[in-house]
Amino acid sequence: MFQLVLVNIGNHFDLKASVFQAPRRGIYSFSFHVVKVYNRQTIQVNLMQNDYPVISAFAGDQDVTREAASNGVLLMVERDDRVYLKLERGTLMGGWKYSTFSGFLVFPL
Repeated sequence: MFQLVLVNIGNHFDLKASVFQAPRRGIYSFSFHVVKVYNRQTIQVNLMQNDYPVISAFAGDQDVTREAASNGVLLMVERDDRVYLKLERGTLMGGWKYSTFSGFLVFPL
């Protein structure tokens, strides 16, 4: 999915699987930004926690050539929880090349 990691302190983001695995229990901040391709379609991207959708972002304007969708959340995460993005519908421009996914620990518990 993702091809590049800019910051991965602690190596808890698995680039090959594109999954973050929490090293400890706490409140984490996650955000993402995705760009859809140039055709008339709708995209839906979910932020997943252990295979359950937490938040979604949609882009579906039929009259534009480019459109982005973003969302963010503070999330209670247990140790070893997995957090990742899942494309539910549509196609992203350049795959995940023009998309970002970020997360960090806000408050350990």
